Amino acid sequence: MNQTFSFASVVLRLTSVDVFCFCLQSRAALSLLAYCYFQIQEFSNAADCYEQLIQIHPEVDDYKLYHAQSLYKACMYSEAMKATFLIDNPAYQTKVLKLQAAIKYGEEDLSGAKSLVEQQPSEDPDTEINLGCLLYKEGHYEDACKKFTTAMQVVGYKPDLTYNIALCYYSMKQYAPALKYIAEIIERGIREHPELSVGMTTEGIDVRSVGNTLVLHETALIEAFNLKGAIEYQLKNCKFRTNLLHCVSLQELDPVTLHNQALMNMDSKPTEGFEKLQFLLQQNPFPPETFGNLLLLYCKYEYFDLAADVLAENAHLTYKFLTPYLYEFLDAMITCQTAPEEAFRKFDEMAGKLTEQLRKLTKQVQEARHNRDDEAVKKAVNEYDDALEKYIPVLMAQARIYWNLENYQMVEKIFRKSVEFCNEHDVWKLNVAHVLFMQENKYKEAIGFYEPIVKKHYDNILNVSAIVLANLCVSYIMTSQNEEAEELMRKIEKEEEQVAYDDPEKKIYHLCIVNLVIGTLYCAKGNYEFGISRVIKSLEPYNKKLGTDTWYYAKRCFLSLLENMAKHMIMLRDTVVQECIQFLEHCEIYGKNVLAVIEQPLEEQRLHTGRNTVTYQARLLKSLIYEIIGWNQ
Repeated sequence: MNQTFSFASVVLRLTSVDVFCFCLQSRAALSLLAYCYFQIQEFSNAADCYEQLIQIHPEVDDYKLYHAQSLYKACMYSEAMKATFLIDNPAYQTKVLKLQAAIKYGEEDLSGAKSLVEQQPSEDPDTEINLGCLLYKEGHYEDACKKFTTAMQVVGYKPDLTYNIALCYYSMKQYAPALKYIAEIIERGIREHPELSVGMTTEGIDVRSVGNTLVLHETALIEAFNLKGAIEYQLKNCKFRTNLLHCVSLQELDPVTLHNQALMNMDSKPTEGFEKLQFLLQQNPFPPETFGNLLLLYCKYEYFDLAADVLAENAHLTYKFLTPYLYEFLDAMITCQTAPEEAFRKFDEMAGKLTEQLRKLTKQVQEARHNRDDEAVKKAVNEYDDALEKYIPVLMAQARIYWNLENYQMVEKIFRKSVEFCNEHDVWKLNVAHVLFMQENKYKEAIGFYEPIVKKHYDNILNVSAIVLANLCVSYIMTSQNEEAEELMRKIEKEEEQVAYDDPEKKIYHLCIVNLVIGTLYCAKGNYEFGISRVIKSLEPYNKKLGTDTWYYAKRCFLSLLENMAKHMIMLRDTVVQECIQFLEHCEIYGKNVLAVIEQPLEEQRLHTGRNTVTYQARLLKSLIYEIIGWNQ
């Protein structure tokens, strides 16, 4: 979610003489056309115009420089470098060196870029900026930040330079100073460029897109908003959305914004997210994170074949954009589909390397604290946190292999082996709670893991996942702690009432899912009359509680009930049967626009729209009830 500004480059200027000559000479007309193409960022067309100008006037070195720069902006690096060799005017040496360094930087030839930068005048602020870019690319964020700060003291405020400083702080995970510099960029952008409509309330207004103009690029507003979104994303504030641009086509959005929109909306719009990432992968250039994120999302949605195909078709990108860790992780994930035992071995090797690294870092932290070296402590702790964030996904993927086999004891064993490093990690604690809950004889132990998660958000309990609250309530009930379960449910109900008062149209499913899970528990224990009654009451009122997730839990209970009735294993009183029929009739009425199943985003064969509704499935269930009643009679 980040992108540094490239090296400082020569800016095209249109002089008053050029404008005056426009009406008199075709040369000036072509020059103006090239300038306009450059301003609207159609760099290939600009390069073609300058190439024609060079043929007409080979003695004008400005055209040669602008031609090379246009090729560089179009990411045609080898052509741009060849074009710079045609400029042999000593007066242009510094500009040519800067452009050549920028080309090498774009090709990720950092040593070549550094060599060219070092040939430039040391007193030139651009030299300091370019060295900062190189340091950032090498991962020396603190040193890069110092370079950018020194340059800004000389040249004053510049949006791109301010953004680079903010990006360095973001990369060092110092979000407060990063947000400070971002706020400055946005504040100045709003004040100095009101035509961009930044910060304007747009709800209910058809706002014209400002397009990806050079003015917008020079303000660094797109980059600032994207970086702010990245920080909010890291801080788990996933409700944040950038509303800077009002573009209608993929081509009009800049690549970084498109990438970030795909990630932030992936849960709600996965199909669009995949389309955006696939589109970006076909562009040159694309944000470096695109390749890895697309592969990870394919694995998340279990499109392992697609992930394998993308890896095979883009082997040249693998070494460029995937770290060894990420490549090994993706390779093991893809292997899970066909050879789970081999995948487990691969994950185990990765976990072994990471645990060894974590132990070394733990020792470094202890030594630094013993020596009272605060900087060394800070550095070692950050490295430990980074290593732990790599270890957790490997551990969870390894455990998932046995989870899918319903071998929960083995999953618990895997988690116990990792307690040394993960006992304070929320993801680890949550998954330990789930595996204890699923074993059905360790509810008390599950409570010990669920409770701290719930209490952490007790004042805003709706921020806790509904299934966590439901599992905790069930665990309370199964350990005869009914009062605690009732208290928790009253707390949920109170908060839902407050939300309903503040926003009457908003649907909230937490208490409904808790009741559905409790109803499912009673059905599983054979008490169908009470369980089904609980399920039915949990979905009232239907216009607010009937949703895809809640219907999933309800229909499971009804299918289990019908199976046992068909086998003559249970008998229901007529009043209960009538209650079930009335419930399904209500679901028919309110379920016309509620999806019965959320389909995978990239499925080629879709369910018929008329059949993928709660209404359709409710009618099927009702017909089965009548059929079974007829058999029994």
